[in-house]
Amino acid sequence: MKVLFILNDAPYGSENVYNALRLAMKMQQEHAGVEVRVFLMADVVTAGVPNETTPQGYYNIERMLKAVINKQGQVKACGSCVEARGLEKLPLTDGIEVSTMSQLAQWVVEADKVLTF
Repeated sequence: MKVLFILNDAPYGSENVYNALRLAMKMQQEHAGVEVRVFLMADVVTAGVPNETTPQGYYNIERMLKAVINKQGQVKACGSCVEARGLEKLPLTDGIEVSTMSQLAQWVVEADKVLTF
């Protein structure tokens, strides 16, 4: 089964992205046959910039994205969203690729389930 998570919210300020990644990580942990894909759009693309520092005891979205990637999940960031935020010249966390709406459309067509946060 292929599950696509489309994340739109800012990485911090609400718990939408946190909860989406918690679910993605749990799926990978408990359902080995599930292929997890994550597409970052809008303000959540800022989570792709490496070396995030969060307060002690606070969740860290970068670490959560890395955990998904380390379990063979795929993470892509909307290219126009990256450009709109002036991030196109900055490196992204290893494993996160800048992508396109065409790629997102392809992932939607291929997915068995699409979850949006």
